[in-house]
Amino acid sequence: MSELITAELVDLDLSATTKDAAARSLAERMVAAHRVTDLDGFLADVAAREAQMPTGLDGGIGIPHCRSEHVNAPTLAFGRSGAGIDFGAADGPADLIFLIAAPAGADDDHLTILSGLARRLMDPEFTAALRAGTDPRTVAALIRGEEPSEEPEQERVEAGNQEKEQTEAAGGTEAAESVPFRIVAVTSCPTGIAHTYMAAESLAAAGRAEGVEVTVETQGSAGFKKLDPAVVAAADAVIWAHDVEVREKARFRGKPLVDVGVKAGINRPAELIAEARRKAERGEIATAPDTDSASGSGDGDSNGSGADHAHFGVRLRTYLMSGVSYMVPFVAAGGLLIALSFAIGGYEIASAKSVADHFVWGEADSWAALLNQIGSAAFGFLVPVLAGYIAYGMADRPALVPGFVGGAIALTVNAGFLGGLVAGLLAGAVVMAVQRVPVHATLRGIMPVLVIPLIASATVGFLMFIVVGKPIASLQNALTDWLNGLSGSNAVILGVVLGLMMCFDMGGPLNKVAYAFAVGGLADPTPGSLKVMAAVMAAGMVPPLAMALATTVRRRLFTKTERENGRAAWVLGASFITEGAIPFAAADPLRVIPSVMAGGAVTGALSMAFGATLRAPHGGVFVVPLIGEPFLYLLAIAAGTLVATALVVLLKGARRTAPEAAGDAGADDPSRVTAAA
Repeated sequence: MSELITAELVDLDLSATTKDAAARSLAERMVAAHRVTDLDGFLADVAAREAQMPTGLDGGIGIPHCRSEHVNAPTLAFGRSGAGIDFGAADGPADLIFLIAAPAGADDDHLTILSGLARRLMDPEFTAALRAGTDPRTVAALIRGEEPSEEPEQERVEAGNQEKEQTEAAGGTEAAESVPFRIVAVTSCPTGIAHTYMAAESLAAAGRAEGVEVTVETQGSAGFKKLDPAVVAAADAVIWAHDVEVREKARFRGKPLVDVGVKAGINRPAELIAEARRKAERGEIATAPDTDSASGSGDGDSNGSGADHAHFGVRLRTYLMSGVSYMVPFVAAGGLLIALSFAIGGYEIASAKSVADHFVWGEADSWAALLNQIGSAAFGFLVPVLAGYIAYGMADRPALVPGFVGGAIALTVNAGFLGGLVAGLLAGAVVMAVQRVPVHATLRGIMPVLVIPLIASATVGFLMFIVVGKPIASLQNALTDWLNGLSGSNAVILGVVLGLMMCFDMGGPLNKVAYAFAVGGLADPTPGSLKVMAAVMAAGMVPPLAMALATTVRRRLFTKTERENGRAAWVLGASFITEGAIPFAAADPLRVIPSVMAGGAVTGALSMAFGATLRAPHGGVFVVPLIGEPFLYLLAIAAGTLVATALVVLLKGARRTAPEAAGDAGADDPSRVTAAA
């Protein structure tokens, strides 16, 4: 086992909490040591082996392992977890985790590693030494079966002490340099699915490459787990990569801050880390929210973020996307339930009696009515939730009540989706104005729970009922009539515009604007708004499907990693997850983005021309039975996918140095592809 493990493959403070995360953390060390060639491919092989049978052993030990074509040398990585990780052992979680990687076909190596390690793990002194070790070099030597003499270790300790004394005498400069630069980051996007976690991974990877300790809090759709206050306190700088408002900003007060959109976190993480370093060196401190301000909000968002000083258009988009991000789950749940009810009971089911008064267990119509009425109840929250969380994005929790009240009034006066947008902006603006009024310290405690909601709700209610409600309702009706009256070339042009927006940034701001426009129409569905929803979803499926098809028909134009991403893109595209094409666009934007935009425009135009309709806000091909004109709808998607595929293949094939000329080896080398581009 002499060549299997080195100090770089030892993590004595493994922070992962799941077996997948532990495997990824240890595998990343193997990649850095050039033992594993493809991280995701190797982890897929580890997961496949883990699915066959748990790899946990009694005594707090986990041994995830596999043979993989992505391994170029037998390798062992070791991690020690303080919290313990469940690997399926009968006696509980494991704190000693060994990740074993063997090349494909290297059965002897694989079995030798496993059997040799298993024998040593039966020795209590061996496991006790692993749990007690403090130096990765010593632990690696112990696992290799070497017995390092005490004298060299003692010499290292004494040398370290002597160096420390010299450093302290010199003013502590070297000690300061030995401590890594620490950054805490927050990532978030409107839907909280793809971009949130991609930005987090990108920042973490860039931090590892730069020797910077980056700890990320993802404020995604699955909620968020707050960063440890001690980690925040110890941080040298903060990065926010977000398209919705960061929650509980006050935690980061007094730190140098880099405040950008989520796509910057994905595309240029190294630049953000460098900027954070520069700000820390210059001593630039962000003015974060004051928890003792008149608002009384312990985690207020009303002042001091970098976004607050950004261009008004950037701030406005952030506020609107905050509302949309909270509205989307209501749209998805309610829309799919209503669509299913129509599939079961027909469109007339919308006028059925209340299931609270009339429900027959054995009747399909009763079940259809039940689904319809549950979905309608969810839809009833769309506009209030939109308004409430736009206000929340502007002024935090004190703005929730006036925002929800304003949204409810928008429904009452038939101002609809547009009324909700205006109500949210009004509520946030009123609360921000009230928060700026100086008050006596004795009143600060009741401001956010009593005074601000009272004053702001009354003000917003007055404005919505008396001043702006009816004009907005008239505008909403005009927009509805325009959509319903679209036909011929006008409908096709709108489809082209929506298709271009959906495919330009693939989940970014323009994509979200088009999607928000479509789902807003579902709050009060009309034939025109249902056509818009269909065109938007169809166009959004094109980028990943086109890239999946391109990597299938012209494999040599793509790197090995891109070909593997192409296999996943089939499912992502079919599921209407446009972000599945982002890796391709990031690697070759000048060829990929124009190609998929052209395909999306074709699909959007054809969908509108065919008169396809959609009541579900999501689902991709899985909701095709609920689509009006389903066969023509699929034809529109296929046509756009073929156009995008043909263009991207043509543009990539026209490169001066084509990957085909380099053979498979060249195609697998990302540096060669980048150089050719």
